[in-house]
Amino acid sequence: MMTTKTKEPAANEDTNVRDGEIEAILLASDRAVTAGRIAEALSITADEGGARVVHDAVARLNTSYKQTGRSFRIEKVAGGYRAVTTSDFADAIAAFQAGKAQRRLSRAALEALSIIAYRQPVTRAEVEAIRGVACGEVLRSLLERRFIAITGRAEEVGRPMLYGTTKRFLEVFGIASVRDLPAPEGFKPKPKDRPKDGPKDNADQDPASTGSSDPIAGERTGTGRAEDDPTQEPTDP
Repeated sequence: MMTTKTKEPAANEDTNVRDGEIEAILLASDRAVTAGRIAEALSITADEGGARVVHDAVARLNTSYKQTGRSFRIEKVAGGYRAVTTSDFADAIAAFQAGKAQRRLSRAALEALSIIAYRQPVTRAEVEAIRGVACGEVLRSLLERRFIAITGRAEEVGRPMLYGTTKRFLEVFGIASVRDLPAPEGFKPKPKDRPKDGPKDNADQDPASTGSSDPIAGERTGTGRAEDDPTQEPTDP
């Protein structure tokens, strides 16, 4: 009785090579990469599965990482994939970075960023009304660091600028969309103009797209006190 040779080993080898290529791209990238971009780089056509091939490869890689106790996973971040370390190794990373100078967000900046993330698009006056202090310098700092961007102007007297979060915000905080933000207890959504399906993403917004070198300078409200240096911890009353 004659038997035919199976081609499964060759198929498995091809799969392993493809998985390795996808893994290498993600490990070499310092930002999230979409499945479509990976498929394009590896010449995976739509007839061959396109982005679906990448999704399946990521699932296999994560299964392998978990089974072998690896310190990282491939997570969906800002609309793409990115290799990130797991929380199990947070202490080791913190110890390694202990002596490394880091420019952290101040409490004031985190407060302002949180307000913008949950209520976007939002004006400077709305942010200041919630915080109770002037936020000009804090907003300038967030713009410079590309956590927020100017998304337009409000249809009200003076046409104040509207602010929203950016793709960099999603990448730094490790979320795929602002819709993935946890719902804070007691939070009241912005009335009327608040989108029913959650905050709007501004992933592709460029902070410099308005053409103004200092957008905050044109929005002086004259209310509240001047904000402390955004790189230092403020001392609110």
